[in-house]
Amino acid sequence: MAKAGNTQLGNAKKAKKDEFYTQLEDINNELRHYTHHFAGKVVFCNCDDPYESNFFKYFAANFNALKLKRLIATCYAGSPVAGRQLELFEDEPETAKEEKKRIPHKIVINEVTDVNGDGRIDLADVELLIKNDKNVLTKLEGNGDFRSAECVELLKESDIVVTNPPFSLFREYVAQLVQYGKRFLIIGNKQAIKYKEIFPYIRDNKLWLGYTPTSREIYFDVPQSFIDIALSQNKDRTIVSHAGRLMARSSSIWYTNLEHKKRHEEYVFIRRYNPTDYQHYANYDAIDISESNAIPEDWSGMMGVPITFLDKYNPDQFEIIGIAEGDSGKELGLKPVPRELKKINPSLRDGQLYLMKGNKPVKPFSRIIIRRKK
Repeated sequence: MAKAGNTQLGNAKKAKKDEFYTQLEDINNELRHYTHHFAGKVVFCNCDDPYESNFFKYFAANFNALKLKRLIATCYAGSPVAGRQLELFEDEPETAKEEKKRIPHKIVINEVTDVNGDGRIDLADVELLIKNDKNVLTKLEGNGDFRSAECVELLKESDIVVTNPPFSLFREYVAQLVQYGKRFLIIGNKQAIKYKEIFPYIRDNKLWLGYTPTSREIYFDVPQSFIDIALSQNKDRTIVSHAGRLMARSSSIWYTNLEHKKRHEEYVFIRRYNPTDYQHYANYDAIDISESNAIPEDWSGMMGVPITFLDKYNPDQFEIIGIAEGDSGKELGLKPVPRELKKINPSLRDGQLYLMKGNKPVKPFSRIIIRRKK
């Protein structure tokens, strides 16, 4: 029975993982560090249904404050949590609403004025604008996929892309942004740092982490079906009560190529090297750093640091050499693990770092290889 339940939850995750909706609180907390980037720019939210998307809500409500040139959103107008944000077709019969919710749409906003005449400009004006101006909300010819020809054309005319893309397509999504030379601020799974398709962008300073620390959790609105299955299996770590409702907990972080102040904050050294606290790896010429705040100020050689170091990474002080994971570790020149050591510790794999603790080989958590700049 438990096995069947786990399979059911896994299938729900697979089917619904691209329908996780980011909270406005998290968007506000991150976006406030980038406001200077948006003046005169075209912002594209290409995975954002205005029925639910708080990304669309954020940029629509702050259109004038950010001095945007244009806001574009492409979407499927309907989802398992429809109605929590904007109800675009409120005066139409239910059957007509449901039909339109199945149709991909494009929203283009060039100006936001005081449409309702209440003396202020806010999201209520955006709702009226969408409902009353036929040029704002239009049907897409295709299915609204970010890879479709019409969405790619919209991407070409945009300056900055901000959204929560499908996690299952994250590699392909980022590759497209890089291919077309776009600035972006997006949410992705923390494990994406280690993807062989993503890490080279981090190493080459084409992509870095956002302002929000990787240790801070991000909560998402999810379909009720996902919540029901998770709770039925006592997955207490998956579902949490937040802001008065049940939501999903996710190990997600912000990825960007927009500069922010934190990225250039100077790393403060509080340790000095000694051979007791800083052991050398057995299969690579580098020392192991067990905590991201423990880099010794008097060490100039290679170091293996935790992935959390990327929160403190300053490209003016450090150079990222690579990541000790699988084929990437082999490319770094990590020596293969001897067969006799694999017998002692079966978890060891070639392409991974290991330390010798007496006669026992020990594998640390994932490590990024760095060195200080001269």
